[in-house]
Amino acid sequence: MRIKAFEALRPLAENVDRVAAVPYDTVSVAEAKALAQGNECSFLRISRPEVDLPDDVDMHADAVYAKAAENFAAFQKKGILIRDECLCIYVYRQKMGNHVQRGIVACSHITDYENNLIKRHEKTRADKEDDRTRHVKTLKANTGPVFLTYRDDSVIDDIVALVEGGVPFFYFTAPDGIVHTVWRVPGGSDLIAAFEDIPCSYVADGHHRAAAAVRAGVELKESNSGHTGEEEYNWFLSVSFPASQLKILPYNRCISDLNGRTEQDFLKALKKHFEVKDNVAEVPCAPRSVSMYLGGIWYGLSWPVVSDDDPVNELDVSVLQDRLFAPVLGIQDPRTDKRIDFIGGIRGTDELVRRVDSGSAAVAFSMYSTTVDQMMAIADADKCMPPKSTWFEPKLRSGLLVHTL
Repeated sequence: MRIKAFEALRPLAENVDRVAAVPYDTVSVAEAKALAQGNECSFLRISRPEVDLPDDVDMHADAVYAKAAENFAAFQKKGILIRDECLCIYVYRQKMGNHVQRGIVACSHITDYENNLIKRHEKTRADKEDDRTRHVKTLKANTGPVFLTYRDDSVIDDIVALVEGGVPFFYFTAPDGIVHTVWRVPGGSDLIAAFEDIPCSYVADGHHRAAAAVRAGVELKESNSGHTGEEEYNWFLSVSFPASQLKILPYNRCISDLNGRTEQDFLKALKKHFEVKDNVAEVPCAPRSVSMYLGGIWYGLSWPVVSDDDPVNELDVSVLQDRLFAPVLGIQDPRTDKRIDFIGGIRGTDELVRRVDSGSAAVAFSMYSTTVDQMMAIADADKCMPPKSTWFEPKLRSGLLVHTL
């Protein structure tokens, strides 16, 4: 793998907690406006510039990208973002409760993505990819890092351990209680050399950011008659974590109706495909099981091992789609069907109960987490996971380090 040091745009250490923001795609416009309210330094004003525009603005309107560029320039003029004085790689540690993960912040090469050395496991939506591509090209910057993972390497681990013994560059606790620590590694030559022995990496989170960054780089290359290969647009911002340190939460599901069935008819149809038990735990404790909330009761759905050469078909989310959502509920394409909604595991099962009890959903499904090994096996097989199969926590904060093109 190729990684590169870069001269980051970054906040002052004393202001980093006010600048750092949640990823643009984890909050709605209303939630983003609430988070940015009263904080002129919030990076959401760049990653989600709709916060500074009227509520009825189209998120793809020219005004949105113009406001992002205006705010990005203003942040630099006011000194909210300053240029680091040398080429650096960074070590980024996140602590959520007892869970700790340590990533390498650097630039990855767009041709490694194009040549499938940076492997993917999800398809991207055209509208989301178009949005981020335009955002990158308008600002000439990668404002949000792509979350990558790689199989553990003891050489990299040893380097990171040495870096952690030094004085942090950034240290703050976000409002959600997650502790973020960043160390600066000028030059980063040891890490660059160590990554040359990593055969491939995987997009864990941020498929749209990755696709957009690569597409923007390719388009800028094609429009530059003097292209040399040394331009910054050949690289994109990434954070690479060892696979053993990642934490995947489930991605739960809510369905708005029972496809014309009564609750009793629905349960009867389920028993043709699953073993069904009632009054089970809200969270399944093993793979090949799902907890379902219907009519105020938690039911357990289970099934035997799926014997299939395709690793996608073995996923719990695939079994649920193939045996229940498509044939019983009539949801043929979960990417486009408005009757299904996906709830990140960080929200817990209370959100599932709330939706069903309020009548906004008819039934909800609490999933067992997909594993990192499953994710990598699917990417290695050049396959795609069903939509919303993984929810990684903690999320990377945006605005800590920005790569300009």
